[in-house]
Amino acid sequence: MTNVMTPELYWLTWTAVLTGLLWLPYIGQIIGKIGVATALSETGGVEPDRSWSVRAKKAHANAVENLAVFAPLALAVHVLGVGNTYTATAAATYFGLRVAHAIVYTIGVPYLRTLVFAGGVVCQVILAVAILG
Repeated sequence: MTNVMTPELYWLTWTAVLTGLLWLPYIGQIIGKIGVATALSETGGVEPDRSWSVRAKKAHANAVENLAVFAPLALAVHVLGVGNTYTATAAATYFGLRVAHAIVYTIGVPYLRTLVFAGGVVCQVILAVAILG
């Protein structure tokens, strides 16, 4: 394994950071509803109740689920040294599509959300093809 930051690792890192931050909008809505002190002492059971924050929570769950697919593919491209222009572009595009997915899901644009999601799947396929040769 090399110590070089490949484009695939770079975009995997940003995708992980994004995924790790996507809980903030819906938690913010909960804090606005019940207050900081109650939210900090709450042991569970409080859910977002605004339609946008419910969708934000679903977008976060979707990002986590898809990170479980993207991460091993990006890591395998790096470890195997099979990265190329296509895999670098796919990794960068995947990140951009995840940002777009979180936004369009949260604001409630159903058809666009599906198209953006499908674009992310295409990016994952490009990485898989590079790995499988």
